[in-house]
Amino acid sequence: MEVELAFSGWSGIFVLALYGALMLGVGLFAFLRNRGMRESLDEYYLGGRGLGVMVLFFTFFATQYSGNTVIGYPPTAYRMGYQYLVSVPFFIMIIMVYLFFAPRLYALGRRFSLLTPVDWIELRFRSKKVSILAAILMLYGLANYLLEQFVAIGQGVSGLTGGTIPYQVGVIFFIIIMVAYSWLGGMRSVAYTDTIQGIALLFGVFTLLIGSLYYFGGLPSAAANMQLNAPEKLNPPDGAGLTRWFSLLVLVGIGAAIYPHAVQRIFSAKSEATLKRSFIRMAYMPFLTAGVVFMVGIIGIAAFPGLSTAESEQLVGMMANALANQNAFFYWAMVLLFGGVIAAIVSTADSVLLTFSSIISNDLYGRYIKPDASEYQKVLAGKLVGLVAVAILIVIAWYPPATLYQIFVLKFEVLIQVGPALILGLYWTRLNARAVFAGMLAGAVMAGVFTLMGYRPLGIYSGLWGLLLNTGICVVGTLLAGADRAEREHARKVIGFEY
Repeated sequence: MEVELAFSGWSGIFVLALYGALMLGVGLFAFLRNRGMRESLDEYYLGGRGLGVMVLFFTFFATQYSGNTVIGYPPTAYRMGYQYLVSVPFFIMIIMVYLFFAPRLYALGRRFSLLTPVDWIELRFRSKKVSILAAILMLYGLANYLLEQFVAIGQGVSGLTGGTIPYQVGVIFFIIIMVAYSWLGGMRSVAYTDTIQGIALLFGVFTLLIGSLYYFGGLPSAAANMQLNAPEKLNPPDGAGLTRWFSLLVLVGIGAAIYPHAVQRIFSAKSEATLKRSFIRMAYMPFLTAGVVFMVGIIGIAAFPGLSTAESEQLVGMMANALANQNAFFYWAMVLLFGGVIAAIVSTADSVLLTFSSIISNDLYGRYIKPDASEYQKVLAGKLVGLVAVAILIVIAWYPPATLYQIFVLKFEVLIQVGPALILGLYWTRLNARAVFAGMLAGAVMAGVFTLMGYRPLGIYSGLWGLLLNTGICVVGTLLAGADRAEREHARKVIGFEY
């Protein structure tokens, strides 16, 4: 997310310093408000299971829409034209997958006091092998995602301040801020900061769209430019393109819905009604966020025609620069936009770090290493291991090699292999642990090998081939071996019905 802004510099530093102070204040507020409960796993990792509709909505929003959405989607729309309208269904698909499993998982989370998605998998299958493998895949995906955010933070800070704050200094500064307020307030700090960054991001995005429509012309001007210079951008995708985008739709729809930090937000809801009302509000966001930044990218075709691929990556910064030069209002609106983008990236990173620590605390340390540990000791173990992980990721992010792109891509490909255990286990009492373990392992290995080799049969993403193998082994293995009476009785008691 490298963005060079002519209006950046000390104004950018001012906004970032103000944001950092605000986040620390939020963390201190959450710490003081709940200091009597800060040793509780429920309080620290789930906000006491008491998040209301608006806070829950914005923390879901921050989970699904990072600052990279605002920076990365318009250049892609610029290069692809109307074919990239498929980006809106990406987020609709995520909501559809949520609605399929989230209400049932929430009810079970309340009934059995579940803290993490691994908690559910352990409860359902009672298998150490399945739980540890699921935890490893989730930790890998979370560490991978966290590394992405660290790189994006450094690049964003450097871009917003015109290089006044170097990349590495930006990474260190905001990671210290993030760790500090996360340690102080846990989930409540994270949720409150998500609310602040969500409001800032929405304000900035809509200001960018309104300014672009006014100063650069609307979609008809962009369409006329495309018709004259790049008519292929007006055409629908061909067969190979449809296959690629449909497979990505499924990969992102399932993968983003089962993000461990997204699942934890399901457990954080105050009630099932609160959860459903938050999802109703989330249903509008694909149009109000992905749809809006798609329009910005299309308008950019008319505003800055003929950009190369590398130049188009700077599109949002170029449009913001042009608007900032119009008047004082747009100047500060664009500075706030990019401050909001960095805030969004930091808020995504803090959510990921909190869930990473909770899996260490609850699912590995608390369950297998020291089962008799107090809740305070479990929380402390998660914080310390999380801090070590952050230090390691900072070293990697310091000079990120280009080959990290493959590792970034591998995040979804591997994480999605947890899907059958997490979702099928909610509805199928016969599903047995041996088949789940074999399927998850085989799917992860296939997805990893295919991704690192760059092998994508029929244009379908390797994670989906792994998921197909994974699900096939789960279903066929269960049908052939079945579940013994004790397993089925346990599953029936847990999920509440027989199928």
